[in-house]
Amino acid sequence: MRLRGSVASTLLAALVVATGCAGEDSGPSVPTREPATAAVSPVVAGVPAGSVTPLSATKALLAERATGRLAALDTAGTTLALIDSAGTQRVTLPVAGAALAQGTAGEVLVAAERRVLRVRADSGAITELPVEGDVRSVQIRPDASLVVGTADGTVRVLDPTGVVTRTVTGLVSADALAVTGDAITVLDRKQTAVVGVGTDALGLMLRAGDGATNALTDPHGRILVADTDGGELLVYSAGPLVLRQRFPVASAPYALAYDPRSDTVWVSCTESNEVVGYDLSTGIGVEVDRLTTVRQPDAIAVDERTGDLFVASAAGEGLQRIGAGQRKRGL
Repeated sequence: MRLRGSVASTLLAALVVATGCAGEDSGPSVPTREPATAAVSPVVAGVPAGSVTPLSATKALLAERATGRLAALDTAGTTLALIDSAGTQRVTLPVAGAALAQGTAGEVLVAAERRVLRVRADSGAITELPVEGDVRSVQIRPDASLVVGTADGTVRVLDPTGVVTRTVTGLVSADALAVTGDAITVLDRKQTAVVGVGTDALGLMLRAGDGATNALTDPHGRILVADTDGGELLVYSAGPLVLRQRFPVASAPYALAYDPRSDTVWVSCTESNEVVGYDLSTGIGVEVDRLTTVRQPDAIAVDERTGDLFVASAAGEGLQRIGAGQRKRGL
């Protein structure tokens, strides 16, 4: 069941300082909720913008920076499709994946049970990096070290060889990670909160709306969070963690993507089958475009080389490509 604005009085306080665990088995003694999810999308009312090609139901999408190949993780998490103009290569994963992230040049990272899968975007070759716990999120840092978050709320930093150099506990779940400079920030869906990670302990924690689901960073050091149940886009900065902007985005905002060419943040709206572009440069989100998508737009990505926007349907209704020239905000 999806919760709405009424949860505001019963969940976390707007600003708290993170505390330690209540115990290894029970986890932190803090208010929690069922994680928010995308809305169940209706039948598409209009014609999706751009072009649509067949693709199985997809829950995560990534445009690998170096090759431009699109990586699409199916809803079961067992197959990674690598897509370019020449066709689609399907890679069977050794264990179900939960999320995708950029790796080193030419590499896609897949968060999975007790490991991170490093997949070569050009060949589909897989290298497994063992990690303790059920990995739900992963990000690479400029020095090629990895930050991983697990289902039990543990955050680990691994050096480029996979050796753990830092372990921080105390969250309920570590569902998305934001790396901005030296700062690490975690989105905990069960607490609907964003939390800073210090050297050996959690740092500041801020409430993230009524039911936050996804987060990403942009080159300006902003942390963008989709508050799906609260119907907002939240914009934070790290070091210290501060909420800088918040503004309404109707229709259950869920997936996020950033286009550095046009400095536009794209948000998928799962109740209306739309993707909406926002310019954040003025200090408040200004809508620059709104486009019809395929049904259930749970995953979106931008090819940073071309500015093309991709939308994948979690209902199996295909992969949508919207060229930069087909949008009001594109270069």
